[in-house]
Amino acid sequence: MDTRERILIVDDELRFTEDLCSALKAKYEVATAGTFAQAQEMAWAGRPDMVILGTLAPRGEAFRLHQWLKQTPQFADLPVMVIDAPPEKQLLRGWSKDEGMRLDAGDYLAKPLDAFSVLPRVEKMLDKSTRRIKVLVVDDHAIIREGIRALLALQKDMHVVGEAVNGQEALEKAIELTPDVVVMDIVMPVMNGLEATRRIRSKSDQAKVLMLSQYDDEENVLASSQAGAIGFVPKRSAGAELLDGIRTVSQGQRFVHHVAA
Repeated sequence: MDTRERILIVDDELRFTEDLCSALKAKYEVATAGTFAQAQEMAWAGRPDMVILGTLAPRGEAFRLHQWLKQTPQFADLPVMVIDAPPEKQLLRGWSKDEGMRLDAGDYLAKPLDAFSVLPRVEKMLDKSTRRIKVLVVDDHAIIREGIRALLALQKDMHVVGEAVNGQEALEKAIELTPDVVVMDIVMPVMNGLEATRRIRSKSDQAKVLMLSQYDDEENVLASSQAGAIGFVPKRSAGAELLDGIRTVSQGQRFVHHVAA
């Protein structure tokens, strides 16, 4: 399995795409797309670590893709490098002034350019970018969900991609939103957290479950572990310990609070 960082190049000029691939493929895994639809398909097939967004026809299509990336929770935090059309072609194929003002990109270049000159800029962007942990918050109490969301919003390395009010909704959103960590309550209506954890773990290797419960006895910790959770934090400790737990389980490591006897 290729463990290198993955770059998605989106551009409808085949020669430019081939040259850029040649410059990057020695160090990175590279995927390419020549249309909006192809780019979406490639992104869903394997989440890239970075997107190089060039030109697409008709004009405005590249910006539409840019907006889709930034508005889709799974890709909103991706670093994006924009490579515009040559100055003499920008009125026909390039990014408009209005699009430029609404652009959220880590770097901007214009053709023509030497493909190999892009490599150090890509390296710099990937070094600067911090992959945020995608978190799904599951609890049937709105106040608890709001509190967790507010706490995580202050963390630069975390991003709440969604909320669920019961285990069934948690299962559906875990499949839809592909979180890295699911913060899961145990006692909920429709489907409890233990059953939801079993089903999520049977369908996803990516999503790690961290139980957050007011019932922190040994029996519940054991039941959570048997269901597939790799972390457990009592609600009364849901502060710095919750943050430590999310960071730990996101790396596939166990995190269990010292529970009451």
